[in-house]
Amino acid sequence: MNTDRKINRAILLLAIVGACVSSHALASDRQAMHNIQSALNNNDVKAKLDPDIKLYFGAQKHPAVVKKMGEFGTNKKTNAFGKADEVACEWAFLSAVLTLQERARKEGANAVVNIRSNYKGNLTSSETEYLCGAGGLMAGVALKGDFVQLK
Repeated sequence: MNTDRKINRAILLLAIVGACVSSHALASDRQAMHNIQSALNNNDVKAKLDPDIKLYFGAQKHPAVVKKMGEFGTNKKTNAFGKADEVACEWAFLSAVLTLQERARKEGANAVVNIRSNYKGNLTSSETEYLCGAGGLMAGVALKGDFVQLK
């Protein structure tokens, strides 16, 4: 009887491991650059952004920095099931940008400068594009920026 239990447990464990490995193999992680301006021009995005907290991506020029509050980041995911990568990525980007603005408010900043993609710890700086990772179920955007007060 004890041997039968061990065999059943071993079979169950192998089935669980097999299911995990196969589901991991089915998951994909497509990384692609997407247009920042296109995402920011989305009407849903425009309605939610705080115009009092300015966003400057990559090395975009901005007014002089009066005070630095620090560097902070965000990592946002969204449901990508049944959605085109671009649509899912825009939602994750919106969530990430709104989180940056919320943190800026808490820090007393009026801008976030030098915003870079930080997907899976790999920094990518661009004035025109952000990096998004999308799979069958989830899409994610990670951003990092410097929180400042501008003149």
